[in-house]
Amino acid sequence: MSPPLPQSRYGNGNGVLIHGDGRAVDSLEKEEVLALLAKAGFIVFRGFSADLSSFSRFVQRLSVRVTLDPARQFHGGKVAQKVDAGYDAIGLHCENGNNPFQPHLCWFFCEKAATEGSQTTVCDGNLVWDALSASTRERFLAQPIQYSRHVEAAKWKFFVFHSLQGRKPLEQIEYSDLAAIYEGHQGASAELKPDGAIHYTYQVPAAHPTQFSDRIAFANSMLGPSYNYEKPKITFADDSPIPEPILKEIAEVSERLTENIEWQNGEVVLIDNTRVMHGRRAIKDPQRTIYNALSFLR
Repeated sequence: MSPPLPQSRYGNGNGVLIHGDGRAVDSLEKEEVLALLAKAGFIVFRGFSADLSSFSRFVQRLSVRVTLDPARQFHGGKVAQKVDAGYDAIGLHCENGNNPFQPHLCWFFCEKAATEGSQTTVCDGNLVWDALSASTRERFLAQPIQYSRHVEAAKWKFFVFHSLQGRKPLEQIEYSDLAAIYEGHQGASAELKPDGAIHYTYQVPAAHPTQFSDRIAFANSMLGPSYNYEKPKITFADDSPIPEPILKEIAEVSERLTENIEWQNGEVVLIDNTRVMHGRRAIKDPQRTIYNALSFLR
């Protein structure tokens, strides 16, 4: 086993910064990284030897399966996708948290850091839950929330094609293939529309245990983006609206607990996507180049 790498706390939360001293990022031990992630919620890997290829290998070594955002293109194989969601700030969210295919891990690789601003943001859902008022916590323990929206045919078909891992050609993907994937996902349903799009509804707790712990995290996509998709309708599961004072409290508490990732060239960030939400400050340097990967542990 390799000697332990120097590490320190990242910011004011639970996150950890690991100093690589030039070591190859894809040489790290899976068990050590995941054990640290379980405690920290997110890890920043700084000073490692990393490029798009080694980043992709690192993702694959720590994961059982890689998934994707069907609105983005792959780069350097079938793992990394370039982050290209415009230039505006992006609200906190769990990746794919508004549908039943939420991955366990969310990854980022910074090929070229911005000269100013443009930081990725992270917010620990454990800390948000602890900071919310008792009355708000009661509302979210009482029932799940519900996301509903349309998704165009090309996007859902490409997602299904990738999920089937090449077992069926893209041009032969049908709604029945999507229905088969949806089967077994409690609280999820989809309806095929005449134009080939789907309208889906997904009910899921906004506050829940995480993949590594029974401790409750307020980790969801209520504040999240809709750059490449129709903005979802978000309500409680009984279709009642979430009151504006509660939404305001969530936004204020989350912003207070948000940390900025101040990117450096070659850095990798790994996020527990069941516990820590992420977003982005407005992009001030359009030359910034960051790649994203999404994966499952089981």
